[in-house]
Amino acid sequence: DVWTVKTFKKNLDIKVMKYDDQEMEFDIIGIFPALINAFRRILISEVPTMAIEKVIVHQNKTVMQDEILAHRLGLIPLKANPRLFQFRMPDDSVGTDTDTLEYELRVKCVKNPHCRVGHYRPEDMYLDYHVMSKDIKWVPVGGQSSIHKAEDVGPVHDDIVIVKMRPGHELHVTMKAVKGIGKDHAKFSPVGTASYRLLPYIELLDEVEGPSAERLKSYFSHGVIDIVEVKGRKLATVKNPRIDMCSRNVLTDKDLKKKVVIGRIKDHYIFTIESVTKIPPDELFREAIKIMKKKCTDALLELKKMDRNK
Repeated sequence: DVWTVKTFKKNLDIKVMKYDDQEMEFDIIGIFPALINAFRRILISEVPTMAIEKVIVHQNKTVMQDEILAHRLGLIPLKANPRLFQFRMPDDSVGTDTDTLEYELRVKCVKNPHCRVGHYRPEDMYLDYHVMSKDIKWVPVGGQSSIHKAEDVGPVHDDIVIVKMRPGHELHVTMKAVKGIGKDHAKFSPVGTASYRLLPYIELLDEVEGPSAERLKSYFSHGVIDIVEVKGRKLATVKNPRIDMCSRNVLTDKDLKKKVVIGRIKDHYIFTIESVTKIPPDELFREAIKIMKKKCTDALLELKKMDRNK
């Protein structure tokens, strides 16, 4: 089909089907594959977040090596809003209060003096035997304490287990978090999932009843085909093609494959975004659109420069 801006604006439609603070599923209708895939790639690799970049180990008496510990700490998502921070300059190894957040983690495992005889569970015998993400404490730098609150820059989840310890084990590290993008390291990616699929299309060409209806229902994902009773006859009907996983198992049935048409609608996409940060998924998608617009603007400027140089 010939693509025009006018046709694109007329056909484009967005419907939000499911939404909460962490996950959103919405339909984009009338869009072409290259653009929808560009949004997916930008969400994964170019929308910035804050993540722990440097880990200074002062004391590590746990069973976990320093390198593995630093890697685990870097993957803990932070609540800090990246829009309130700048990218650190490549040649700056110290950082400032406008581009760096500092944290401290200090935990020591000891025996529980109040443990009763006969109790052998770790939670009864030891204190601080699990180092959790809630143990990471924010250390304000410069004037950060007047701008940010500890609950706004800490870990997104308090129940992430970092390392397990026993009496005599001790851990003391300081950390520095900076702004970055997933293209540099996966820990900066703001999404756990950013994916899309075409809307399934299922049409029954003929009535399917009785045992054949039950057989047809078994070929699709649960909830796709329903069986209704009409004048004493049990007939198969398409209930919700959206949730079908497109297994195409029905095509192995010699009789039923002639009574059903399956496919996908070519310009109807189901897009899913799962945010792992404190930023809601709809805001992440808006950020992806802004980045795409900037890329288009930069490309147009380069083309104009090339035309002037001819």
